Order: sequence, then C-alpha cells, then structure tokens
Amino acid sequence: MSTVPSRPAPPGLGPHCVGLRVVVRRVLPGERGPTGGPAMSDLLGVMESWDATSTVVRAEDGTATEIALADIVSGKPVPPRPSPRMRIAAEDLCRLSNASWPAVHTRPLGDWLLRASGGFSARASSVMATGDPGVPFDEALRVVTGFSAAHGQAPWAQVVVGSPSEERFRRAGWVPARPGEADTELQLAAVARAARAVRRLLPVSPPAVELRSRVTPEWLAEDARALAHHDAAVAVLEGPADVGFASVTAHDGAAVVARGRVAVHGDWAGITDVWVSSAHRRRRLGVAVLAALLERSAERGASTAYLQVRADNHPALALYDALGFRVHHTYRYLAAPV
Repeated sequence: MSTVPSRPAPPGLGPHCVGLRVVVRRVLPGERGPTGGPAMSDLLGVMESWDATSTVVRAEDGTATEIALADIVSGKPVPPRPSPRMRIAAEDLCRLSNASWPAVHTRPLGDWLLRASGGFSARASSVMATGDPGVPFDEALRVVTGFSAAHGQAPWAQVVVGSPSEERFRRAGWVPARPGEADTELQLAAVARAARAVRRLLPVSPPAVELRSRVTPEWLAEDARALAHHDAAVAVLEGPADVGFASVTAHDGAAVVARGRVAVHGDWAGITDVWVSSAHRRRRLGVAVLAALLERSAERGASTAYLQVRADNHPALALYDALGFRVHHTYRYLAAPV
C-alpha cells in the first residue's frame, strides 16, 4: 500500500466516484516527459476504491492500478461508454421485448404482432404495430379489429412515438387509448454498471429479498389488474422460460410489501412490475428489489437490461437514471375510432 501522506481529494474526484467510470491525470514518479518535466499519463477506467492515501482504478482491459492521491493532477467522472445496444432499432427492440411479456395468444401479421391475453395489460392485449404488416394498411386494420373482436378486447395498437406507423394510424382516425396519460419510455442499461450503482444505494441493513421462479398468491395480492384477469395474468407473468419473482415481506411475514420481476432471454434481461407498498416507501425497498433482479440477471449471463416506465413517474425515473438507464425510445397506445 502507498505511504503517501493524506491529502485533500483532487477537484472532481473522491469516494463518491467509487463504482463510476473516471479519467485520472497523474504524475508518473521517477519518469520525465519530452520537455524534461515530470511525465504524466491519463488513466480511464472504473474507480474501485478510495482511501486517505490512494485510489484504485480498473481499466477496460481488466488491469487495476493503484494511484497515490499525491500523484493525481486532475480527474473527473465521465459518462459510461455508450452501449452498442442503444443502436438497436426501436422496431427490433419492441419485438425483442415481447420475450419478457409473452401474450397468451399471438398471431404475426408481417412485422406486426397481434396479441391477446383476456384484457390483461395493454402490452399483452394489443397489436405491436412496428414495421410493415405485409398487406395494404386498410386490410391490416381489418385484421387487427377482427382479431381483437374474436378475443373480446378493444382494438388497441402499440406504436413508437413519431414513427411512420403512428402517423398512418393517426390518419386512419385512431386516437390515444388513454387520453391525458403520459407516454411510456423503454430504457436500457448495462447490467454490470446498474448492478454496481444499485449496491451503492442499498440501505445499511438491506431487507431480505426472496426470489422464486413462480408467482405466488402473496406476490399478486396487491395487483388489482392481475387479480381481475388471474389466469391470463399468471400465464403472461410465468410465460418466459427464465423468469424470477422478487419479494420483500413485512416483518410479520403476512404480506408482500415490495416486489419485482425479471425475465432473462439470451443476454437481455427485461425488468417489470417493480412496486412498493405506499405504507413502506422511502425505505429503499425498491432499491433492494432491483439489486436482487440485477444480480439474477448477471448470474444468468445478461449484459443489457431494459424496462418500461411512464414518463411522468418522476421518482422511478430518478432512480433508474442513477442506475444508468437511458431512454431508447418512447411508445404509446392508440385505439380504433368508435
């Protein structure tokens, strides 16, 4: 370990940077630069520790370097390297995300996907209208309305905001299915970075989080939407091949007070249903649930996590931002004209 005396943290750096990607300019002791002065070097990586005399930064090649604070000239946190996953097309990501929320009944229509689940959830009971339906648009609308009628649900379409599909539906008279409701953001984050970030937010004595592979009555107890469509809800929730249900129970064990769900497919993890009882908020129970879901995602080999969140859910947006989630695209639901 370094024996350099303790010194104030260089501007921009400090223990608050542990777990973050940083760039550090440092003096190389005993070396001279081209002009005869002290040699300097920049190091880019994730800060792993910080104490009174030194910090450890691990570069992207896996090399960990201990740097004496006395040798640091300057430094600052830097944004994470943009994930290549952010470059995936919105249409492709919409289709991929169906794996974490599989409808009970589906039918492809070109690039579109007709979905029905007894009215449980808009995502599982609407047409995912991304790309080309493979038939004339008017005919595609007739197929959508016929499919919806056959399954006893209103004809709704999930469209990417600002997409050509949304424009075509609008011209056909389709209107917002939930007037006045904010749109939904689909956000992405690197699992490893989010897992590091969420650990820093855990309470000193984190609650016990139980993970199961099946949904339980206690997990569903406060979900009125799911209880109203019980069989369809269970089919959708348990539909993925690799799915985990996280829960935190009250001290008496009588009720679930926080919960969440994650489905892993390939190296993707879809996080859904993060909820905390109103009587138990501001205790970081949601943070504990997310930590468990992200840990499970990493254990299953997922590298990228995604989730859907309403654009007006400001507490959730702030938490997800702190974990490194970034908006990939926004979508909304449109309903057929009466």
